[in-house]
Amino acid sequence: MVSLLRSPIWPRLTPVVLLLSLGALAASASAQTRPPESRIEEATSAAGLSVEHVKPKTIAFMDRPSEELIDPDAGLIRFEDWAQARPVEKQFLTPFPSYSEPTVETMVDGVRKRIKEKLHMYVAEARFALARPPASIELAKFVTLPFIESTDPAIKHQLITAAEAISPKDPRAAHNQHPLRRWCEARPATICIRSKYQFEGKLPLGIQIANKLRDSSKKTIADHLEFESELTLRPPAEVAELNFASLTGLDTPSIGALEQTIFYVNQVMQFGKLLAVFQRHPSDANQTIVTVFMALAVETSIFLKKKEFSKVPVLRNLVPAQVLAGKSSFNTGTSISAGLPAYARNQVKAMAAVLDRKSAVVSSAVLTAPSASASPPTALPASRRRRGGITSMFRTAAPGPTVRSSFAP
Repeated sequence: MVSLLRSPIWPRLTPVVLLLSLGALAASASAQTRPPESRIEEATSAAGLSVEHVKPKTIAFMDRPSEELIDPDAGLIRFEDWAQARPVEKQFLTPFPSYSEPTVETMVDGVRKRIKEKLHMYVAEARFALARPPASIELAKFVTLPFIESTDPAIKHQLITAAEAISPKDPRAAHNQHPLRRWCEARPATICIRSKYQFEGKLPLGIQIANKLRDSSKKTIADHLEFESELTLRPPAEVAELNFASLTGLDTPSIGALEQTIFYVNQVMQFGKLLAVFQRHPSDANQTIVTVFMALAVETSIFLKKKEFSKVPVLRNLVPAQVLAGKSSFNTGTSISAGLPAYARNQVKAMAAVLDRKSAVVSSAVLTAPSASASPPTALPASRRRRGGITSMFRTAAPGPTVRSSFAP
C-alpha cells in the first residue's frame, strides 16, 4: 500500500477511488433509508380489514368470498351473483355503474346467434396505512406512466392518446364503452395506456401445444395479453359526491382516489378495475388510510376448455381454473403468470412500496430542510459547473399539450 501511495500513478487514481467510495457510501445510505417492505396479512372477513387491525408496514388483504358465492368449477364468483350480493362493489368496480354482461354474436350449429357473454369475477380488497398526513400527498403526481410501470415491471406500457385507443366499435371493446364519454377524454389528470404482457415460464409452450391440438376452426390462443386502460384522478369533491365511503366503509374525509379502468383486453378477460381510495385516519391526523380494490372480469367460456385440456396428459395442468388460481405447474413468476391471487398481492405490495418511498422522501426532506437562518449555498463558478446533470422528468398525458411531472418511483 505504501509503495502504491508513492507511485506516480496515485494522483491519477485518487479521483477514481474517491468516486467509488462516494458511490459505495451513497448506496449504503440509500439502503438504510429505504423503508422496509410491507408484508401481506391475510384477512378472512371484512372485520380483518378494519382500521383497528391495520398494523405498521402491514397490508390487510382479502380475496376469498364466502363459500356460498364461489362457483366450485371456476373458483370465482359468477358476475350475476356478485352484482346481487355486493351491489356497491358492482357499482364502483365495473367500467361504469350501469354495466351488465355483454351480448355477443357467435356461431351455434352453423347458425349465427346473439348470446350473453357470461363472466366470473375475481375481486380483492386491501388496506394499509401511510405514515404521513393526507394533506402532504399530491395524488396527481401518481397519474404517470412511471407509477404504473413501477407496480409490475413484467408488463410493458406506453402512453397513447384517446384517438389512438381501440375503436369503440371493436367487438371486444364496444360493450365496455363509457355511455357518457370516450375513454381518456373529458377528464383532467388522466392518461391513456396501452400495455402488453408476455406470458412467462412454461405457459407459452403449453399454449403452443394447445393451439396445435385444437380444431383449426377455433380461434388461436395468444401467448400474451394486450390491454388498454385509463388512469385518472378522482378529486375529493367527486369522491364525496359519489359516496366512495359506502365502498370503503370508512367515513372520514378523502383527498381523492386513483382509478385505473381496463376497457379492452385481447383475450381471457372483459375488463379490469384498480381503485385506491385515500382517506384520513379516523384517530391519527398524521396517517393516511389507503383502501385498494382490484376487480378482474374473466370470460366464463375459458372454463369450458377444462374438458379439452384434460384429455391431453401434457396439458392437464393447463386447465384455466387451476392456472388462474395459481395452482398449476405452469404458474411462474410474480406477475399474471403466477395466477390472479399472487398477481393481486404483488400489485398491492408494489403500490404500497412506491407510496412508502415517496413518504420517506417527503419526511427526509422535512427533517433535513435548512433553517431560515442558514446561509445559502455558495454557487460554483461557471468554469467548475458540470454540464448536464441527472434529472427524472416523466410525461403525464392528458387532453391538451404534454405535461411533465417530477414523480420518481
